[in-house]
Amino acid sequence: MNKKGEAVEQQQEKEKLAIGTIEAALRQDGRRRLAGQTLAFLRKHAPFDKMQPAALEFFAERAQVAFYPAGSGIVGPDSGNVRYFYLIETGKVQARQAGEVTVTEYSILSLGPGESFPIGAVTAGRPSTNLYTAVEDTFCYQLPAEDFLALVASSPEFNLFCTQYIASLLDQSRRQLQQQFAQKASEQQTLNSPLSGIGSRTPVSVPPDMPLRAALETMARAGVGSLVVAGDNGRPVGVFTRSDLLERVVLADLPHSVPIADAMSPDPFMLEEHATAYDAMLAMATHGIRHVLVTDAEGRLTGVVSERDLFSLQRVGLRQIRQAIEGANHIEALQHAAADVRQLAFNMLAQGIGAEQLTQFISALNDALTRRIIQLNLERHPFEGIDWTWLAFGSEGRDEQTFSTDQDNGIVFLPPAGGDAEALREGFLAFARDVNNDLDRCGFPLCKGNIMASNPQWCLTLDEWKERFAQWVRVPQPEALLNATIFFDFRPLYGRTELSDAMRRHLLDLAATQPVFLRAMAHNALDVEPPLGKIRDFVTDLEPDHPGKIDLKKYGSRIFVDVARIYALASGVHNTNSTQRLRLAAQRLSIRGDEINAVIDALNFIQLLRLQHQYLEGEPGVQGDNLIDPEKLNELDRRILKESFRQARKIQMRLKLDYQVN
Repeated sequence: MNKKGEAVEQQQEKEKLAIGTIEAALRQDGRRRLAGQTLAFLRKHAPFDKMQPAALEFFAERAQVAFYPAGSGIVGPDSGNVRYFYLIETGKVQARQAGEVTVTEYSILSLGPGESFPIGAVTAGRPSTNLYTAVEDTFCYQLPAEDFLALVASSPEFNLFCTQYIASLLDQSRRQLQQQFAQKASEQQTLNSPLSGIGSRTPVSVPPDMPLRAALETMARAGVGSLVVAGDNGRPVGVFTRSDLLERVVLADLPHSVPIADAMSPDPFMLEEHATAYDAMLAMATHGIRHVLVTDAEGRLTGVVSERDLFSLQRVGLRQIRQAIEGANHIEALQHAAADVRQLAFNMLAQGIGAEQLTQFISALNDALTRRIIQLNLERHPFEGIDWTWLAFGSEGRDEQTFSTDQDNGIVFLPPAGGDAEALREGFLAFARDVNNDLDRCGFPLCKGNIMASNPQWCLTLDEWKERFAQWVRVPQPEALLNATIFFDFRPLYGRTELSDAMRRHLLDLAATQPVFLRAMAHNALDVEPPLGKIRDFVTDLEPDHPGKIDLKKYGSRIFVDVARIYALASGVHNTNSTQRLRLAAQRLSIRGDEINAVIDALNFIQLLRLQHQYLEGEPGVQGDNLIDPEKLNELDRRILKESFRQARKIQMRLKLDYQVN
């Protein structure tokens, strides 16, 4: 080869080396860019958003991106031991239960971006029990199994995520919710709040020439402790309070025929709507008054702010509420206490208290309110020498009351030897009507289904209750099964608890001898399915009157409550609270602890979401509902809600297999 040829060859070698170097640099740059994109994606999703930088870099460096066209299988039982941990970047993946035990509506799950699979199989080094299929063009990060196990061992956050999946997500959601409520609580609990948003926006007013008797009747019908006296132009000219009634009417022996203007306190203190709570508090302290009238710019009455309203702006304490309830001598005081209970519960949400503790707390204070109402009414309806008990049913019977709850109650009594049971029942019914009406005035609406102690059907002797239970258990017709879901969740609120204990023992003895009844209850409990879609995340067309929304009580918490009730009856658990029932029944039925803990976490999240929605979405003074729009949830809460509904499916699957329901 001549020198010219050698030079050309050398030049070509140099060019090859340069190209190789450039290609290597490009590959390295591509890997660096891919790792950067991976890190950016990971930081948007739990649990990676809480993991240390070194752990994220470990994942980004070792994970590969794989593409799966729509309709292609990713991993399944026939794939052998799982080789990868998969994290969906884009697209949708369907998980379908494989094997002989399949239940169509219960065996299909939909996974989206940020969700991973199959955690259990890759951790155990076994084949997947589910078949995972791409239902859209899908990109997944694939982390080799050995790297996955190394990451579990080195990252506490990732380890917690994999071993306590839903619990770790719930912890993040609770912190997020705490920040949201803390901000709202801060906004609501400031003395800089304008008077336009404080106190009563529908004050009771009467004209100055109204006769005193008519004004007092108006005051009694409205159940208020004060009246505003306003002229034809809507401008206040006076105020009439309980103090005025004592000093200006009773002690002054004022005839009831005179106009209210003769008994009112004239020239009431007024502030315009833009004034602040601090202005009202200062006025009360300066002038020794308990009410400030709120007006618009034209001087027309728009509201009333009381000393109690300003007190409720501050952090209401448990001790003050209990003292207010126990010392209340009339229903108006208990109405204020009921509002304080709601405010305190809201403050507890802001402090990050969990749903299980919060619903029990609300129930406990509502119990105290109910007992005080009962005590006040017993002054007019004495039952000395009679054994009887006031019973709570439904959510109150389970210690699971939310902000939105009506009345479910009854009475059990023992007629004395030779006594007239019917005459005694009539006395209890009159007493119960007064208690039910007072509960209604305190914010617990009368039950639309008339499941109240004032209904003769639910004011029964102990023997009558036992016979009623026996009829439902022995002949489990649809109406009997419906009654069981309400009345079997009972507990005593006032009176002789021995009567309630006797009812519980009788019920558990009946259930132990009637497996057909429990199977019928299981069949009934499976009629409602969690609203998970096969392709979409959620099914939101189950409520025709509320398109796009999900009823969290009907399609969420009810599922867990129904299962807990059945397992409690089957295993002889005396408790009525759903989480307690699940924990105790799981021990007696040999259900794994991690399995039942995931179920309880799911129930608690749905309950927390209901509480959040009822308070943040409800209007002041109006009960919130259980209808949520999943599209309005943040990404983390959507993800946990989907996992919570999956847990509902799992526990229903266990119930289906345990009772062999077709």
